[in-house]
Amino acid sequence: MDDKVNETLFEAPPMAEQERMVEAILFATAEPITVRELEARMPHGSDPAEALVYLKKRYEGRGVQVMRVGDAWAIRTAGDLGFLMQKETIETRKLSRAAIETLAIVAYHQPVTRAEIEEIRGVSVSRGTIDQLIELEWIRFGRRRMTPGRPVTFVVTQGFLDHFGLENARDLPGLKELRSAGLLDNRPPPGVGAALDDDEDESPDGQDELFED
Repeated sequence: MDDKVNETLFEAPPMAEQERMVEAILFATAEPITVRELEARMPHGSDPAEALVYLKKRYEGRGVQVMRVGDAWAIRTAGDLGFLMQKETIETRKLSRAAIETLAIVAYHQPVTRAEIEEIRGVSVSRGTIDQLIELEWIRFGRRRMTPGRPVTFVVTQGFLDHFGLENARDLPGLKELRSAGLLDNRPPPGVGAALDDDEDESPDGQDELFED
């Protein structure tokens, strides 16, 4: 008798109910949440990973979607309806040309060291540029390279993926889309005109690209 009671107490809710639980958690959580975090919140025996599969399918074609962000999940506005969310007064965050190019290089070449970023750009990268991107939580420190000096590497964050609506770095757009998004300008490739020093590269005149918040 006691065994039957215990089985009832620890019996997982029906999958439909688990879907509802996952939906409620995703809806109420601003930041993407992992399957492990969902498991910790749900009743013993629940399978949030399976519930997410059904929930994602159920939201296909709707105004909001259940999407994967790195190793986490979130409910986000459907990509083709993003224009409806624009404010009349657009808030912008200015990034220098150096910061935009550095961010693009990290995204496409991660894990990448500062020396490698400088080699690709053709000019030095100031510490302020790296610090700004870390402060925005768009890049973070990766593993150190097993080379002399063991230089630290940089990788993009889950926040970067979430901001740009990407599941993972493999979903990054091509060069044409990057330029239209303001991540790259139409200058010649790095190395052409590399006589510019970093101070000049990051002057206010170069801060004409905007990232919408």
